[in-house]
Amino acid sequence: MVDIAGATLDFSSTDDVPPLSSGGYEVHAGGGGGVARAAGVNGTGPSKLVDPLEDLLPGVGTYEDFNTIDWVREKSKDRDRHREITNKSRRSTVDLLISVSDAFSGWLLMLLVGLMSGALAGGIDIAAHWLTDMKEGVCLIGFWFNHEHCCWNSNETTFQERDRCPQWQSWAELITGTPEGAFAYIVNYLMYIFWALLFAFLAVALVRAFAPYACGSGIPEIKTILSGFIIRGYLGKWTLIIKTITLVLAVSSGLSLGKEGPLVHVACCCANILCHLFTKYRKNEAKRREVLSAAAAVGVSVAFGAPIGGVLFSLEEVSYYFPLKTLWRSFFAALVAAFTLRSINPFGNSRLVLFYVEFHAPWHLVELAPFILLGIFGGLWGALFIRANIAWCRRRKTTRLGHYAVTEVLVVAAVTALLAFPNSYTRMSGAELISELFNDCSLLDSSQLCGYKQPANTSETGVGNSLADRPAGEGLYTALWQLALALVFKILITVITFGMKVPSGLFIPSMAVGAIAGRLLGVGMEQLAYYHHDWFIFKGWCSPGADCITPGLYAMVGAAACLGGVTRMTVSLVVIMFELTGGLEYIVPLMAATMTSKWVADAFGREGIYEAHIRLNGYPFLEPKEEFDHSSLAVDVMRPRRSDPALAMLTQEGMTVGEVEALVESTRYSGFPVVVSQESQRLVGFVLRRDLLISIDNARKRQDGVVSASQVVFTEHVPPHAADGPPPLRLRGIMDLSPFTVTDHTPMDITVDIFRKLGLRQCLVTHNGKLLGIITKKDILKHMAHIANRDPDSILFN
Repeated sequence: MVDIAGATLDFSSTDDVPPLSSGGYEVHAGGGGGVARAAGVNGTGPSKLVDPLEDLLPGVGTYEDFNTIDWVREKSKDRDRHREITNKSRRSTVDLLISVSDAFSGWLLMLLVGLMSGALAGGIDIAAHWLTDMKEGVCLIGFWFNHEHCCWNSNETTFQERDRCPQWQSWAELITGTPEGAFAYIVNYLMYIFWALLFAFLAVALVRAFAPYACGSGIPEIKTILSGFIIRGYLGKWTLIIKTITLVLAVSSGLSLGKEGPLVHVACCCANILCHLFTKYRKNEAKRREVLSAAAAVGVSVAFGAPIGGVLFSLEEVSYYFPLKTLWRSFFAALVAAFTLRSINPFGNSRLVLFYVEFHAPWHLVELAPFILLGIFGGLWGALFIRANIAWCRRRKTTRLGHYAVTEVLVVAAVTALLAFPNSYTRMSGAELISELFNDCSLLDSSQLCGYKQPANTSETGVGNSLADRPAGEGLYTALWQLALALVFKILITVITFGMKVPSGLFIPSMAVGAIAGRLLGVGMEQLAYYHHDWFIFKGWCSPGADCITPGLYAMVGAAACLGGVTRMTVSLVVIMFELTGGLEYIVPLMAATMTSKWVADAFGREGIYEAHIRLNGYPFLEPKEEFDHSSLAVDVMRPRRSDPALAMLTQEGMTVGEVEALVESTRYSGFPVVVSQESQRLVGFVLRRDLLISIDNARKRQDGVVSASQVVFTEHVPPHAADGPPPLRLRGIMDLSPFTVTDHTPMDITVDIFRKLGLRQCLVTHNGKLLGIITKKDILKHMAHIANRDPDSILFN
């Protein structure tokens, strides 16, 4: 039982490769293999010997759950496979067609991932919109219509009450017969809380019962998986089904969460499942991670309608290994997904963008100061949120609170619904709120945010559909008070909500906080310009009767700043924002605010929210952006230490099957160095525990005479053995003949760099060719935690 992503789980079932029957074992200081020399070593022993190299055994070369893959070995396997296909393609037309289909399979897979993810995202959007509206009322002509669709064809709507139509009735109208009055308000209030609690309960119950991995955002785990870690079942079919259903329920419950992060998880689940249709992706973990990198781009593409931003998000924020080929395929998959979503048209406005804006007034250079101020606010909010949320999640993991996941979700949902309903800006969904805040007031707007005093004469109106800056009226003052309360509410409730046992994204809540702060500042600047247009800062560009300040633009910049402060995204965030809104000419304000928020947040801690959750959960993730500036050497980090028992190792000959099995059973390491002899300890190679167990087990079944007394041989030529003795077991084929090594005096900053750039699981430490010890990724992470005065035992996995 392990606590991962906030859920206590039992990993008894897997989706890809079943675990060994010999029972689970913790991954320790002897983790995986290096370069697999699968080709070029020929079996020359007697025919009765079973050579795992000649007869590839099922399971050899695969990985246990909660292990790190060997990137170098996987890439070597793929090169050998590709070389073999290329050589065969010259022999016949059939082999040429096989070669062409192999080359095309990656693009076909991307097409399927884009279509599947786009279709699921469209369905999630439509279902979430419908259930969100169901909390307030029901459509009489068909309960499956949301409020907007219900009133589309109605001829009885008025301009003042464009959202009211006889076909749509609130719960108070349905139950009491009247839409007005205190009793009707109470009925609507209670029904809102009832539906919120029901949706939240269904979401957490389904997650707990069927797919514990479906909770949370998913992005921290996706980052860890893309770095080479194996979490079986995390991208499986049950996780996909339950995450899709519960994401709709969680968003509809009114909890302060978004669907954008979970959509990245959903897209990666689609990619992982579809990978099983293609042999080269099913059997190669490194190739599969290239597909998952593209799927992360697809997730953001369908979440925001931002295909270019999605590709940049995958490159900047999520991916560990991102070759140029993956960039092209990510772009293609994001394009297909965006096209699929556009065809479904879930928003009903024939646009791909979520928050289309059309500001009529250009921004002025003087406004960079308030934009930078919003960047500072975003950075402070980001740093505060990360610290507060991590503290709350740590409390959830280390106290009894974690045992009451359902109760916690229900209490938070009840408090959210209770406090959200009276305020129209917290009652509406996050996406609807942001859209309202981004809106530029026009003559036909009936929103409270456009409750200005009307101009005395028409000469004060602006050009076209825009309006000149006007004094705030009663409606706007009411809206500002409500927004200020909504800001405090969103800040506090989002800290508690993110990380609960339901699917929960962070993009929309963070953007909502920034958009509220931005709109408040924008209205303040607008009123300042109206009453003090003769001030020095406004002279020359803001004359009376002109449309100088656009509050909606400030909301857009504030949203980008707060999201940047929490996630530390920069380039991808700016591109997502202008794709999201269509506001291409506002890139400079967005860039200024985003960079400021990152600098301010980095001053309090360099970790974004996803990196912080990776560290909290103890995943073995080497952050590529983090610098290692300590002066330690490889000998300071390697195992065994002076007080530790001697390093467990195998000799290339002289050990029996029984001795090897006893060594394996007495240790928990996931791999063993092979040396010439115990006396010389000259390094020969490295063998994985899993491959060793599978090969011995298979030899006992298939090779006559293999018993516990049989010699285990890792040499190229089998030594002579007694005619009446048991035949030797030749295992050279499963041994990595060129494991990565460093000397004992190699600086650790170089060693860490090697681990990051080559994706190593472990590295052997030698002195003049003699084996001294081993360094695993877990050892490096523990060493880095020790240097940073953190608990080294917080690194749970290898």
